[in-house]
Amino acid sequence: MTIYTLTIPVIDPHALLNANHRMHWRRKAERTRFWRELAMYTTRAALQAGTVVPMERARIVAQFRFPTGHRRDVGNLAPTVKAIMDGLVDAGLLPDDDDKHLTGPDLRRVPEKGPTEIRLEIEELEAQR
Repeated sequence: MTIYTLTIPVIDPHALLNANHRMHWRRKAERTRFWRELAMYTTRAALQAGTVVPMERARIVAQFRFPTGHRRDVGNLAPTVKAIMDGLVDAGLLPDDDDKHLTGPDLRRVPEKGPTEIRLEIEELEAQR
């Protein structure tokens, strides 16, 4: 199967949605919309450039890179990744983000340090019958 890489830039790490944060619903909705739209536009650009292709089914690993080696629990960033998955669907990469079309996303931290980013490894899978 083919594996594609799609990088979602993180301009402001404080904008990441964290399951531990308790914020007002409107602020949370704004941040969710931000990540969803950023993922949609990034994916549309990648589709137009041919660096990813629309697919029926995929397995996705979301890899987070951070500038420091501080301890982190990337599982808490699931709300950010959920919004990004919705953006992939909005862009037309996948028909839906349900279990029939998407395995994962699995959240991981990459060991190398660098500017904060979210790297999606997207493995195209055979369509289910």
